Amino acid sequence: MAQAASLGAFRQVRAGVLDVAYAEAGPADGVPVLLLHGWPYDIHAFDEVMPILAASGYRAIAPFLRGYGATKFLSADTMRNGQPAALAMDAVALLDALQIERALLAGFDWGARTADIVAALWPERVRGLVAVSGYLIGSQQAGKQPLPPDAEYQWWYQFYFATDRGKLGYEKNRHDFNKLIWRLASPQWKVTDATYDRSATSFDNPDHVAIVIHNYRWRLGLVEGEAKYDDMEKRLAVGPTISVPTITMEGDANGAPHPPPAAYRAKFTGKYEHRNLTGGIGHNLPQEAPRDFARAVMDLSKA
Repeated sequence: MAQAASLGAFRQVRAGVLDVAYAEAGPADGVPVLLLHGWPYDIHAFDEVMPILAASGYRAIAPFLRGYGATKFLSADTMRNGQPAALAMDAVALLDALQIERALLAGFDWGARTADIVAALWPERVRGLVAVSGYLIGSQQAGKQPLPPDAEYQWWYQFYFATDRGKLGYEKNRHDFNKLIWRLASPQWKVTDATYDRSATSFDNPDHVAIVIHNYRWRLGLVEGEAKYDDMEKRLAVGPTISVPTITMEGDANGAPHPPPAAYRAKFTGKYEHRNLTGGIGHNLPQEAPRDFARAVMDLSKA
């Protein structure tokens, strides 16, 4: 097990097509909480969230997504697929591997999208959902529709990644590239180099670039996914509603593309609350406002 700077020792478990590296804190019999990070971040986004949850009796679990940290594919022949459906299956496979029947799911960025998909397609596995930026389920068909110019401008990196130049540039410059994304996505967060560098080591995973590039190219319909996810994609393409108890959250200084809360309110049909955070909170909400994020998880479990 590798040693984490502030999360103790990483654990490893075989789950689906992956050998997943993850951190865990709290009692083994506590209510399980699966904490899901996004791009370009890692489980250190939950450095302060996990101790809060653990001290309150929760079993907090934060896995490195495919292509991050010490998580690796079991086979060299497995497609390096960044398709959102594949990441959702990773989360379900991890719950299975840890013998967790139902868990609270909480995430941001790719992690919120993953949690949304699991909650929509497997509600029986989800006690409740905390989703930063709300409902993020999309489809290739939706991705073909042009957005207003200012919105397209915010997605500049997606178009960069669609090119061979962009793939090469990300391969060569991922440390500085992702540091730029952190700054743009959280313009008021006074992040230190040490904090960034702690997460940046996760981008050295040999599959990282392939997963990231495939994810963004798939969204634009430029590459195919895997046929085994076709049925899932058909269900996701209609924008399924989410019935589990949910708290959505948004920071007042989120510089990354994100929908307004009113745009997705109708997608949540169960007990629901939206929380706006003030004080210059950006895209990496768990790391910038850990107490608020942890409080949402704990409040949700009491709903």
